[in-house]
Amino acid sequence: MGPAAPRPRPAGTGGRRPVGDGRTADGRALNAQLHPARHPGFRPSPPALRGRGGSLCQPGGEIVTRWESKWDRVELWLFDLHHYLWAGEPGSVVAGWLGLIGLAFVITGVILWWRTRKTFEFRLWPARMSRPAIVRHHRDLGIVVAPLLFLSMVTGVMLTLRPVANMLLTPWSGGENFRAAMAPPKVEGGALSPDLDWAAMLGEAHRRFPEAEFRSLGLPKNPGDLISLRMKQPEEWLPNGRTLLWFDPADGRLIEARDALAMPAATQMFNAVYPLHAAKVGGLAYRLVMTLSGLGLCLLGTLSVWTFWFRRPKPKARPAARVTAPKLREPA
Repeated sequence: MGPAAPRPRPAGTGGRRPVGDGRTADGRALNAQLHPARHPGFRPSPPALRGRGGSLCQPGGEIVTRWESKWDRVELWLFDLHHYLWAGEPGSVVAGWLGLIGLAFVITGVILWWRTRKTFEFRLWPARMSRPAIVRHHRDLGIVVAPLLFLSMVTGVMLTLRPVANMLLTPWSGGENFRAAMAPPKVEGGALSPDLDWAAMLGEAHRRFPEAEFRSLGLPKNPGDLISLRMKQPEEWLPNGRTLLWFDPADGRLIEARDALAMPAATQMFNAVYPLHAAKVGGLAYRLVMTLSGLGLCLLGTLSVWTFWFRRPKPKARPAARVTAPKLREPA
């Protein structure tokens, strides 16, 4: 969509306009809360922390909490462990390859189970803690959770290894790069102005997408970057939505707006990967199913390691070969 200049405040509203979920906020108060020079919660982080700090605010602009490092919030460092193994981008690549190995285990396990499918018996726990009983339990419980493990690992690999996502989604993209729909516009923004009308900018976003909720506001990190705003429409699965708007930091002018529901099919499929992986869709039932899948994976892995180390069959001792002395012929 083309650029649009900030609209004047509507008459008869006392200088107020709807923000977020329809509640009103005074423009001057909102500016005071959101401007980076007036509230530490929205100041760009130091270079060492850039991309790790952040803030949460109410639709009216009131800061709820802020943090300067991922270690300040438990859910952030847990996510960093799960996604990056506390090792940054290299850790993400390692996690992706581990997911591919997990997929290989799932596929080969299904193939091995198929030969013994007539002996299937569902058990939450092995009948005995012997090696044969544990192996049978592993085979039968594994086939039950295999579809969910396959879904979890495929979506996880797609989120960590870009070539895998490209390979799976390219047939649905018509040969085009499906990520282009999510990339910022190739427009260079000006320097961040100290007098931006944040209420007008959010109001313009609300006018474009009246049913959407504000999710995140990103300030420019480098010279020439734009102000980014993410919104979530009711039909979107992503918790933070993928409805995107970009503003010029110099004057608050809307540069471009993109409707997540109008993005190409491959892009919308990619936007569904994370909600499926993290059980952010499907309500309580799907969360319980994915929780049981995770617990099943832990049980299968734990019993497999325990069996490998402590229930391995002892090699049978070979009987010593009998050596027969040759008979000596008596001299005639």
